[in-house]
Amino acid sequence: KDKRVLITGSGKNGGLGQALALASLLNGAKTVGIHFNTSYRDGFGMVDAMRSKGFDVFAMQADVTNTRDLWASRGFVKEQMNGKGPDILICNSGLTEAGYRFGRALPEKENESRRERRARVRRDFIERLDESKQVMETKIDGFMYMSHLWAGEAVYHKQPLTLIYISSMQAIDPGRAVPGYVLANWAVLKLPQILDINLGKENSFVTSFSLMLPFIKTGMTEEYADNPKVFDRWQPRMLETNEVAKSITDLPLKK
Repeated sequence: KDKRVLITGSGKNGGLGQALALASLLNGAKTVGIHFNTSYRDGFGMVDAMRSKGFDVFAMQADVTNTRDLWASRGFVKEQMNGKGPDILICNSGLTEAGYRFGRALPEKENESRRERRARVRRDFIERLDESKQVMETKIDGFMYMSHLWAGEAVYHKQPLTLIYISSMQAIDPGRAVPGYVLANWAVLKLPQILDINLGKENSFVTSFSLMLPFIKTGMTEEYADNPKVFDRWQPRMLETNEVAKSITDLPLKK
């Protein structure tokens, strides 16, 4: 209630970030920043819908892995929040990866020549590695950049800030064939400790913690919602985004 909230990766319809934005507004947040990079159509639609209901909400487009992009967004966010930074920053941006066929050959294609197959295998290998790279950059680099930007602002202006990092249970119980996703979410668990050390004596202004969430039904995971082999080791069903958002907004934050 009455907090200025910025949520990264909150533009996409059906995503956890969007549910967190809605939960923040419905629980009385003063203003909420809806961040997105590529999901601009969903993000703008979300902002327009919420403004039509009388909520104070704004759109912020930025690549969280691009430091220049983030620095340029700093002034814009403060302008939207009446000259101040966020009270709560939720780092939720994330991507998924299709997975690897470790030790298994790609399915053969009819009438495919040997050189064509070699070219396809090479392309698949490079694309999978590139996908892992993007996943890790978004979670590790993006979260660290956002943390240092707004933690620095909080310390300089002596304005308390709560940082919430969204990780996954796969950080400690790895999923099959998604190494980039697992590694990225494991790194997120270390960010509060790293930030605390870097802030030193000024760490009293910044509170941070990571959440290891179980499987949630979003656009990225919906295809597995009826496959218990994917999620049954943690939970009997996939959670809905509104259930998770309620759990997070119910957390007792430091005053």
